[in-house]
Amino acid sequence: MSRVRPPDYLTLQARAQPGKLAVVDDRRDGGVQCWDYGELNQQANRLANVLLGLGVRPRDKVVWCGQNSLAAVRMIHAARKIGAIAVPLNYRLVPVEMAYMTNDCGAAVVYIDAEYAASFAGIRDSLPAVRQVLVFDGPPLQGQVQVEELLAAASAAEPVVDMPEAAGTMTYTSGTTGRPKGALRTGFGDPGLQQTMVGMIGYRPDDVYLSTGPLYHAAQGAFLGIATSLGNTVVLQRKFDPEDWLRLLVRYGVTCTFSAPTPIRMLCNLPAVVKARYDRSGLRIMVANAAPWSFALKLQYLADFPEDSLWELYGSTELGVNTLLEPKDQRRKPGSCGRPLPGVEIALFDDAGNRITQPNVPGELAVRSKSAFSTYHNAQDKYDSNRRGAYLTVGDVAYFDEEGYFYICDRKSDMIVSGGMKIYPAEVEAALESHPDIHDVAVFGIPNDEWGESVHAVVVPAPGSTPSAEAVIAHARQHLAGYKIPRSVDFAAEIPRNASGKILKRELRAPFWAGRSRQVV
Repeated sequence: MSRVRPPDYLTLQARAQPGKLAVVDDRRDGGVQCWDYGELNQQANRLANVLLGLGVRPRDKVVWCGQNSLAAVRMIHAARKIGAIAVPLNYRLVPVEMAYMTNDCGAAVVYIDAEYAASFAGIRDSLPAVRQVLVFDGPPLQGQVQVEELLAAASAAEPVVDMPEAAGTMTYTSGTTGRPKGALRTGFGDPGLQQTMVGMIGYRPDDVYLSTGPLYHAAQGAFLGIATSLGNTVVLQRKFDPEDWLRLLVRYGVTCTFSAPTPIRMLCNLPAVVKARYDRSGLRIMVANAAPWSFALKLQYLADFPEDSLWELYGSTELGVNTLLEPKDQRRKPGSCGRPLPGVEIALFDDAGNRITQPNVPGELAVRSKSAFSTYHNAQDKYDSNRRGAYLTVGDVAYFDEEGYFYICDRKSDMIVSGGMKIYPAEVEAALESHPDIHDVAVFGIPNDEWGESVHAVVVPAPGSTPSAEAVIAHARQHLAGYKIPRSVDFAAEIPRNASGKILKRELRAPFWAGRSRQVV
């Protein structure tokens, strides 16, 4: 029997404050578009009813792809309203990667920005399960349909669906260590944990949220949901540009945001004369996440933004949010990602599977939480291999101090073993990044016939600087034990990173390990 789903958070906000500005797409040179809560809800309802008309049902997958836009936000809400699972794709993917993920998740419908329509036009024949490719913000290509035409004829009423047992989300992992996997989360997560986190950080209904990064990233999508559920105004930046970000901050009175390290590094490295043009004092909340911020980067941020604005969350696509580091602890606990949030249990395990109970002893970090994911889509064996009894891990290595604060050492797969000694690249990277002539750095292990592996660094010099390999190694020697010091240094224009800011070490390591029987992945 069909019935109207209970109102979700967008529906409730539209009823409570239909005229409040909900979402702004300000492209500077491309004009400004915006919807209030009433309009956003109607837009989401129209698209939800279009999807129902195409046969999409609860738990069906709907792939969407595009840069930040009103239309992307519309899809996120529309899918949720009918219990479908919106699967975001990175628009930087090549067509063969898009085809793999679309087929792997069994998508019923694809919803794509016209800017990327050609990518799907070339792979349309290889997507047998896809019923329709909908194109927004521009003309469709052969075999595609312009969604605006369907929306014009669709009802703006709340969609009528058979109530699913549970809603769900699915995001493909970043693929830093292999082929991306769909992290499937069924059920409604842990609303209590989210409410606790929101309360601890101090989010308010009158906040203005700025998206600092692409909405296809799991955490960006999650914080968009938090902002909308609170009735905030959300400001979209289609593609990150540091000075334009400051313009948006001032123009809309932005009070909160969330960011990976790369955008913040770009912001802080703007010339002082540029930063001085923009009042940054109104930013109340900056959440550091997606990839680790080095302590050096945090100090750069705190020199440019309010001292009490910086919060840090540790989590992952699979495990959700796990720890919180408050502003008062940022300088006091360098390198820490904070303490577990209420309702989250964290355990560390040694290589033999024994639980570590002593402080300052590294081990594989595993989490037990209601917000953790349910499985890897089509990869249950990988999910099972990540279980540690009642806990789940993504392979991060960490330790805790005497006060219960956790410190992430690195991914287990990135650990270097040289002469039997374990070396965590993140520690070496943090030491090198404190050098004023180093803008960015990646550290990884390369083959060494005597020691197994040796420490290698790839350095991006700071603008106007030309550090030598000898200077880099000498700096490391002042901060690190002898066995952790890089034995070789290369220089590059940039470090390859994925959209969340994680270094793609697989790409960096590959040339060094080519043709060897042992391949480090």
